[in-house]
Amino acid sequence: MQFASLGQTNVPPKETTETIMAKKRERPINIPEGVKVKVENTLISVEGPKGKLERDIPPSLKAEITDGQLLLKRQEKEAKVIALQGLFHTLITNMIEGVVKDYEKILEIVGVGYRAKMEEKKLSLFLGFSHPIEVEVPENLEVKVAKTTILIKGIDKELVGNFAASIRKIQPPDVYKGKGIRYQGEYVRHKVGKTAVATTV
Repeated sequence: MQFASLGQTNVPPKETTETIMAKKRERPINIPEGVKVKVENTLISVEGPKGKLERDIPPSLKAEITDGQLLLKRQEKEAKVIALQGLFHTLITNMIEGVVKDYEKILEIVGVGYRAKMEEKKLSLFLGFSHPIEVEVPENLEVKVAKTTILIKGIDKELVGNFAASIRKIQPPDVYKGKGIRYQGEYVRHKVGKTAVATTV
């Protein structure tokens, strides 16, 4: 009869971040009911209740559909191709999720007299300038305004995020007074103004 040596346990080694990411890259992407995914050479088409999205993948990757799952395979073993596999695994997953349920970003406008107005496909921002700033809304996005709140919706996660970032960039939150455009729930770290500093010295 053999006994385990004192101090030794059969605890499996802890997975590294690299190992976890490698498993995620190789994991098949589930295609839910109501979603159609089509592969034509390097073109991936995804269609669902909310709409249709298309994206080209690099020639170094190959997509295959089997048993209701999409598998993304590498054609080469170079490090950059491994990184691309992980990137497009995430992008295609986002496409499949987006055609089922819209992605959303909410922006808040902070400042006395600051507000927004939506007319057809044009967003007007009143931010204390002599005239409003007008922004054309991309065709595949829906924007709703409620006084000082802007809701951005769409099936393309990248497009929703980029448009929200472009609106915020017009007047980011002021670090002294906090006024400007921010994401809902965004923490804005305030700095003490020079006048306030002088009075405390």
